[in-house]
Amino acid sequence: MAAAPIPSSGQSSAAELSSNTCIVVLGASGDLAKKKTFPALFGLYVNGFLPEGMHIIGYARTKMDEEEYHKRISEHIQPTVVSQKKKVPEFLKICSYVAGAYDKAEAFQELNKKLCEIEDATYASGNKDATRNRIFYMALPPSVFTSVAKGLKENCYSEDGTNRIIVEKPFGKDLDSSREMQTHLKSQWKEAEIFRIDHYLGKEMVKNMLILRFGNSILDSSFNKNLVANVQITFKEPFGTEGRGGYFDEFGIIRDVMQNHLCQVLSILTMERPFSFSSEDIRDEKTKVLRYIKPIKKEDVLLGQYIANPKTQKPGYLDDETVPKDSVCPTFAAIVLYVNSPRWEGVPFILKAGKALNEQKTVIRVQYKDVTSGIFSDIDRNELVIRVQPGEAVYLKMNTKAPGLGMKSVPTEMDLTYKRRFSELKIPEAYEALLLDAFKGDHSNFVRDDELDLAWKIFTPLLHAIDNKEVPLAKYEYGSRGPADLDSFIDKHAGYKRSGNNYNWPTTQASSL
Repeated sequence: MAAAPIPSSGQSSAAELSSNTCIVVLGASGDLAKKKTFPALFGLYVNGFLPEGMHIIGYARTKMDEEEYHKRISEHIQPTVVSQKKKVPEFLKICSYVAGAYDKAEAFQELNKKLCEIEDATYASGNKDATRNRIFYMALPPSVFTSVAKGLKENCYSEDGTNRIIVEKPFGKDLDSSREMQTHLKSQWKEAEIFRIDHYLGKEMVKNMLILRFGNSILDSSFNKNLVANVQITFKEPFGTEGRGGYFDEFGIIRDVMQNHLCQVLSILTMERPFSFSSEDIRDEKTKVLRYIKPIKKEDVLLGQYIANPKTQKPGYLDDETVPKDSVCPTFAAIVLYVNSPRWEGVPFILKAGKALNEQKTVIRVQYKDVTSGIFSDIDRNELVIRVQPGEAVYLKMNTKAPGLGMKSVPTEMDLTYKRRFSELKIPEAYEALLLDAFKGDHSNFVRDDELDLAWKIFTPLLHAIDNKEVPLAKYEYGSRGPADLDSFIDKHAGYKRSGNNYNWPTTQASSL
């Protein structure tokens, strides 16, 4: 199958992978691989974006034959059209499986034998110029990251081709554990070979922020402390831990969502214009932003943990049998921080994230300052809203004259909802975009080591305070907006002004936060 030209989010200095490329998905029997990695690889395959001749090898401790492996892969592949359904058997033909341990050299040696067999078959078919390119995707728990990275480097590293290793979050639990993990990883692999994946960097609206800001002078010039009153970045999930609380309890909502996803969104939103779209230029500007942010103080935080909802009979966090009964793990957090740069000094940024809330939503809300009074006694503030998910959209809340004979103002919106404006285009999944970038060697949407270090510096003091039970934990019902004090907390720290009673958001828009 000939590969189509591969689009990229940035200019890459590394060469694209050619034929005779293998990607090894470690942790192939786990949920992440089945629900995200393999469907993303299939999406790239049917659209012709995989390197020509690529082979996919699943690797995990689970013992199973190839038929069972193919069955598991197929469960979460959902072709959208008939032509894609016909591609599923083709895709499965390039997928094979090897069972093995994560801490045994002999197991990785067996994996290497399989890799050599596939590569040798390419040479035997007449492609004598093909190099042996290998990509290792670690869809694994962090407890085995370092041992697997070491086993791969010592036993499966290609000496005559390109090697890349993709690492999934979490990248540690605090600054010290992250540094320890990165030290082990970089003792085996070069920084240029490491791709630390944060799937939020692959989302369409997050990638669009660079164009939205720097491609529109009217927006970029308004992004500053003189015009912006406050910024909210909100992540909401309508479900709880649902039996996986034991894993979640080890990390909590701040480690799971804020330190990575929302911090990445914040850095892109507030960075200065990069010199180019090259990966290093973009990441240089992101790290500059993070250096301007001081560690978060306990008084600038509101934490919550959901409890059962008697009306819906949804269980509380502590009702999960896998969660310790005395757990103080937060399932909700609202944090206020400041980017003390010349552009943003004094502007409060509110990061909110929670599970078991009233809706599914990730949204960025930039609220501008009040217009000069005088002819206006009471008028709503302008807001730029970027909805990351679901239903990608950008809209600007603005004031206009109400139709009629009077001079009454009413709030309305200039709306760019993607499903209406770009109805004929399919927005790629985040993992598709990121895997594609990894194949190209483009680091633009991956986390650099110093960037990771700076993010942990911001959150680690707070995380240690939470672990030591120094921060109060409010309760909120499953399916609510969060703790009862949320609005007063935001009003106190950020001065956010809500829309007047005369404004109704369109039904296709997200509701007011």
